[in-house]
Amino acid sequence: MVMYKLKPILNTNLMNKLIRDGEVAVLVSLGFGAGWSSWNLDHPEILFDPAIVEFVEQAKWEELEMYVKLKYPGIYIGGMRDLEIEWLPEGTEFIIKEYDGSETLEIKQDIIWHKA
Repeated sequence: MVMYKLKPILNTNLMNKLIRDGEVAVLVSLGFGAGWSSWNLDHPEILFDPAIVEFVEQAKWEELEMYVKLKYPGIYIGGMRDLEIEWLPEGTEFIIKEYDGSETLEIKQDIIWHKA
C-alpha cells in the first residue's frame, strides 16, 4: 500500500510581493547544491520578498546576505547566490520543485494530471 502525506495549501495572498505590470517576482535558485525556498520551508515569504528581489536585480550579494541574516535569523543561505527572478502573471498557481538543490518552477496549468 502506498501512503502519501498531504501538504497544506500555502496561502500566499497575504505575503508581500513585488508586482510590475501585472506580474509577480518569484525567486528561484537554479544552481545545484542548495535550494532557496525549498530548503527554507519555515520561511515561505522568501519566495517573494520584494527587498530580496531588488538585491538580486542589482546583484548586491553582500547586502542581500546581511539583509537575510537580519530579517530571517538562522535561515540557510546556501542557494542565495544562484537566485534568479521569474515573473509570473498575478494569480498564477505554481510549485517549486527541487532536485539536488536546483529549483525549478512548475506552473499548475502545465502539469498533466492522471486520474486513477
